[in-house]
Amino acid sequence: MKTEKDRVKQQNNEPAADKKKGVVKYVRKLRAKITFNVIFGVVSLLLIFSIIAITIGYWQFSERLTEQYTDNAVLLAKAAEVYLDEDTINDFLGNDDDSGLSYESLLASLFLEQLCGQFNADTIYVVQPDSDDFSRVKYVIRVYGNTDDFEEGTDVVVKEVNSDYQKKFKKIFEDKSEKEIIINDKGYFESGSNVVAMIPMRNADNKIIAVICVQQRMDGLTTSRVKFTVRVFIALVILVIIAAIAYGLYLNRSLIRPIKIITNETARFSVEPSQAEKPLADMIKSRDEIGVLANSVDMLESETLSYIENLTKVTAETQRIGVELDLAARIQQNMLNTVFPEHDVFDLYASMAPAKEVGGDFYDFFMVDDNHLCLVIADVSGKGVPASLFMTVTKTILADTARACSSPAETLRLTNERICKGNKIDMFVSVWMGILELSTGKVTAANAGHEYPVIYRKGGAFELMRDKHGFVIGGLKDISYKDYDFTLGEGDTLFVYTDGLPEAADNDEQLFGIDRMLAALNIEPDSAPCDLLPKVKSEVDAFVGDSPQSDDLTMMCVKYHGS
Repeated sequence: MKTEKDRVKQQNNEPAADKKKGVVKYVRKLRAKITFNVIFGVVSLLLIFSIIAITIGYWQFSERLTEQYTDNAVLLAKAAEVYLDEDTINDFLGNDDDSGLSYESLLASLFLEQLCGQFNADTIYVVQPDSDDFSRVKYVIRVYGNTDDFEEGTDVVVKEVNSDYQKKFKKIFEDKSEKEIIINDKGYFESGSNVVAMIPMRNADNKIIAVICVQQRMDGLTTSRVKFTVRVFIALVILVIIAAIAYGLYLNRSLIRPIKIITNETARFSVEPSQAEKPLADMIKSRDEIGVLANSVDMLESETLSYIENLTKVTAETQRIGVELDLAARIQQNMLNTVFPEHDVFDLYASMAPAKEVGGDFYDFFMVDDNHLCLVIADVSGKGVPASLFMTVTKTILADTARACSSPAETLRLTNERICKGNKIDMFVSVWMGILELSTGKVTAANAGHEYPVIYRKGGAFELMRDKHGFVIGGLKDISYKDYDFTLGEGDTLFVYTDGLPEAADNDEQLFGIDRMLAALNIEPDSAPCDLLPKVKSEVDAFVGDSPQSDDLTMMCVKYHGS
């Protein structure tokens, strides 16, 4: 089976005429696919909107119809309230066989049965609590209409009620509500939904003595829902079909035909890169996006021809820039002191590996006088050419200032003042600076936001020295720094570095870290600096693998032999 690459290769070997036919055929298939996708997308979108509209309409319609049933039940309960009073309730509760007045006679005198039948209610009943928590109630009066939910009988009935009714009764009897509603909605397909309206019944002293309840069946809810949904769905489907047909005709006239012209021209240009006889803008006189596309294709053809003409010039310019960057890298390397002194008191070695052609890290070392060696390592914010230029300025200022100052802290302070005066691009640099007194091994140092130095004591292991940190150079004006001292004994080693060492990352974005750095140093901790630094770099390379270097990596190491 041929791959896409093989088909393209075979097509490129065909004559130009055959190649053009193949491109045109492919474009036609692509255009048909685009047409289908656009129309299918529009129809799908309309159907989605239709379903959303039906759903919203369905719930609104159901809510309004339910509210109507609820209002009717409340009105019926208030109408029943007119026929009921405290004496009536007492008659029902105190009725006995000797009174000569039957339950049916009392109901007939209240006209509740007529009221229930006239308004098509399931039942009208009056309840009183039979327990403190309202979980049981007494059904004092029961009048039936269209339901068999209640048992026939003339006696006062006591029943358990569910939690919904219990909460509603409690709110009314505690005079926290003047109306409560319970809706028993059976759903979309099942019938038998009903609504129960509850209102308080008060005596002459305005005390609540009972609750009047009306249960009314919502017979038309299910039927109305089905009819509403079917009618709306049919109407919306018809609307979607009409809209899809109309949009398809409009799409063919305003989009498909112009796209056909544009694709034919692009197919021609792909095999015959030359100016068209007639621009697309003259054939497609439209001011919408299609017209903009036609103008863009005309401009693309013109610019492509210009690009082909200028490609050689651009390539030559790119090569020139590459040569200049290579020259800049060599200049930067020459600025770094790569000639390490041979001295009886100390061994010194340093290295810098930029992440790009040029970097922002630097190190420096020089003799302040016959007995004092100045050590500097720094890391400029950012990478590339801007960091390299900022590094050059900072290195020069630091070296000039160090020779005129008595301490590293004062050198950093004066350097910060000079950098801040002309630092309009808000770059900064972290610096560690130390002065080694050769006769005693005493090191006076200051830290401007740089990494912690590492010290090896003879016979021991490399350990991190958490020194005092000041603010970075170039960050803020009027910053002061503090010196601190430590002493190197015979055989001790000082190691300083930039953050490109612990922050070197592998393909899984795991960092090399301080612990791995110390482990790499302690493989052969008593090695000479010129041997130690390459070993650390090899450990970093083995950890990183083929992951690209993300930051400049600079190290400097000095081993003190004693005076």
